[in-house]
Amino acid sequence: MNKASLFLGLFIAMMQALSYAAPSPDKFKSALSGYHYAFPKDHAAHEEYRTEWWYYTGHLQAADGRTFGYQLTFFRSGMDHPSLAANPSRWAIQHLYLAHFAITDEGDKRFFNTDKVNRTGIGNAGAETAPYHIWNGSWMVKTVQSIHHIVASENEWAIDLMLTPRKPPVIHGQDGISKKGKGPTQSSHYYSLTSMETRGTVKVSGRTLKVKGTSWMDHEFGSNQLSEDQIGWDWFGLQLDSGIELMLYQIRRKDGSLDPFSSGTVVSENGSSKHLVLSDFQIKAKGLWKSNKSGGNYPNGWEISIPNQDISLILTPTVPDQELITTRSTGVTYWEGSVIIQGTHHGRPMTGKGYVELTGYAESLRKKF
Repeated sequence: MNKASLFLGLFIAMMQALSYAAPSPDKFKSALSGYHYAFPKDHAAHEEYRTEWWYYTGHLQAADGRTFGYQLTFFRSGMDHPSLAANPSRWAIQHLYLAHFAITDEGDKRFFNTDKVNRTGIGNAGAETAPYHIWNGSWMVKTVQSIHHIVASENEWAIDLMLTPRKPPVIHGQDGISKKGKGPTQSSHYYSLTSMETRGTVKVSGRTLKVKGTSWMDHEFGSNQLSEDQIGWDWFGLQLDSGIELMLYQIRRKDGSLDPFSSGTVVSENGSSKHLVLSDFQIKAKGLWKSNKSGGNYPNGWEISIPNQDISLILTPTVPDQELITTRSTGVTYWEGSVIIQGTHHGRPMTGKGYVELTGYAESLRKKF
């Protein structure tokens, strides 16, 4: 989003440039190989790393057949300034917390989104290191045993959902890290819960509906950001009705090529996974959509091929306009939305649903930050 670790790294670079001195290289840990995950502990916050995010997307259906997509993302940004360590005030900015919330009304072709930012201050936002509990104002996620409870609301739009994992966490990358570039520390620790049974309520235009469906959760933490030659990324989280899930990301460079550290993961029906390198898959845009708000030109529809898995897919956005302009938090404009999937696996027809994130199309991230 891969995606949000890079996304948030850029935001932190902006904050440091505007408000703080250059970061101390030894204040935050780098994501290095050999990391051993421990669950449920690793669901919670890792304040020793500069950036961290928890990301939920899903597909919901009401009893009347109406369908919805949703996104709820929490970000933690560790601030770095010499005066912070000596400042005892509870108003001192040790961490910033940002959040994005969106609902796609797929039948009526409507897209709602909003965002917010808070600091720890007097408890307006936070992320506990144990147990798993994150909040930003009234938006929150916490676990009750193994069930993830997520809540967000803004005026006439809201979600209140209980998510139960069907599979164990899937670790992306190799040797405990997901590489984002050639730099020795240009990595993150990144895992997903790729299939979560979902039940609860969604409020759309003031009307509350009971829903059920399937969700996806990503969690990533590290201390790096995009390199000078990387301008954006395309990320895909795909849930196929056969029980297979796919995570793919391709990082785009200034010269129009794809960074060779782009990669992915295929998750089998039984929860086992296989790492994919860039040469294992091909992603081709089928069309373009231009935003009237930002002027950005985004890919709109994709063909995905994974020859060594004999998978061929066509992805179609449920709503063309699923663009987020996050002026109240990260200040980044990006497209993130629900898609429907048709294709084949070993020659047999296959369907599914997914989420796609596209950054760097409405603006140059490197120029902005």
